[in-house]
Amino acid sequence: MSQPARSRPVKVFLDSSVIFSGLHSKHGPPAAILDRVAKGEIVAVISRRVLDEVIRTVRKKLPDALPPLNSYLRSSAFEVVEDAEQAEADRWQGVLEPGDADILAAALRAEPDFFVTGDKHFLHNRRLRPPGLQIVSPLELTGKIGLPD
Repeated sequence: MSQPARSRPVKVFLDSSVIFSGLHSKHGPPAAILDRVAKGEIVAVISRRVLDEVIRTVRKKLPDALPPLNSYLRSSAFEVVEDAEQAEADRWQGVLEPGDADILAAALRAEPDFFVTGDKHFLHNRRLRPPGLQIVSPLELTGKIGLPD
């Protein structure tokens, strides 16, 4: 089934798990998402905290992926937004761990079409119902916007 044409690229807030997975393997939904980001077909937004997490994790676990990550950053493939204010994150305390509450608050502030994550504490938390934000896995996103998985 074909997807309706969009007047603008889909805007997604990417969690660090999606970026790391896309850098780790050239196959699968995270890699397809990063490929479309590089082509300008998807607008990817990340927060400073997510960027720090990605850099720290890639340096530690996947140092060979530092050049591709630097290429994404130099080409402005990712729009990096400031972290949310503490009061915005505090709204999600008790529903999420503090670091995750910060990321969710930044995602809400960025006003994306989707918050894309591979982390189960975002995807399967029944108490988590942020207004106006669809939280999806990379595979779910590929289905929603018609990317090959």
